[in-house]
Amino acid sequence: MNVSVKYQVDPVIRTQLDFRLDEVPRFWFGGDPFRTRMFDALSLAFPEGERYFIESVRLFRHKITDPELQQKVRAFIRQEAQHGIAHDKMNQMMKDQGMPVDQFVAMIKKILQFELNKRSAQYNIAMTAATEHLTALMAESFYRHKTTLQDAHPYVRALFAWHAIEEMEHRDVTFDVMQQVGEVPELLRRFALIFISLMLFSLTLYRTNIMLKYDGFTTWQRIGLIYRGLPWFFGKHGTLSVMKGQYLDWFKRDFHPSQHPVIRQYDTWLETLKKTNDPIAAGDAFWQAAL
Repeated sequence: MNVSVKYQVDPVIRTQLDFRLDEVPRFWFGGDPFRTRMFDALSLAFPEGERYFIESVRLFRHKITDPELQQKVRAFIRQEAQHGIAHDKMNQMMKDQGMPVDQFVAMIKKILQFELNKRSAQYNIAMTAATEHLTALMAESFYRHKTTLQDAHPYVRALFAWHAIEEMEHRDVTFDVMQQVGEVPELLRRFALIFISLMLFSLTLYRTNIMLKYDGFTTWQRIGLIYRGLPWFFGKHGTLSVMKGQYLDWFKRDFHPSQHPVIRQYDTWLETLKKTNDPIAAGDAFWQAAL
């Protein structure tokens, strides 16, 4: 990792993007219930998660004196708010399918409120920065190769593509807040990524199992779906396993998110959205431009 090279782009606010989620079929990932519900379960956490990130950053706004970082924080908050709105619509899609969305959201909200109310500001900004690192790597991993999401419905793929673009744009904001004014101990910074990884993926798998149950799959059918489906995510050559190197960079003392290149087809998404004003067309161009 070259610590002298920095890859940075500025956050841009984009509003009122229509991904036509009401037209998406139940098992939108090529008819695969497990992959569909894993992504759905991940998306479920985003609205409350984004609000938690915003509150974690707000705890430090009064300490930020750097005008550039102040501007980035403002853009970060507005981008995260838009993500929450978009994924609320995806949550409504799942709710219309009979999924126990309200129960899931209530549990997520309870956990995050506990963190904000009972943990230190340093703890919360460390968890937020670690999550931003993780989600930026996931965005890169899902869109690096065209084959990864080739079976996904183009509208959902476009939603996650837009989210991936904005993760690239603000991936360093919470890290900079943590570094410049957070006064976060090094041990806490490192611990945060381990803890948040375990929590995120275990709770995602838990929600996936419950949703598959609501889809009508028996216990043994769900065990089979999970057994066959998990390697796609976490196998030796799994979609998320390939980001191991960049994931572990977090534990280096001199790490900064800008040391990782921005996803290669970033400009393709920007140019297509500018030409068409259509996030679905931009998402498709972004996906098509993958390796």
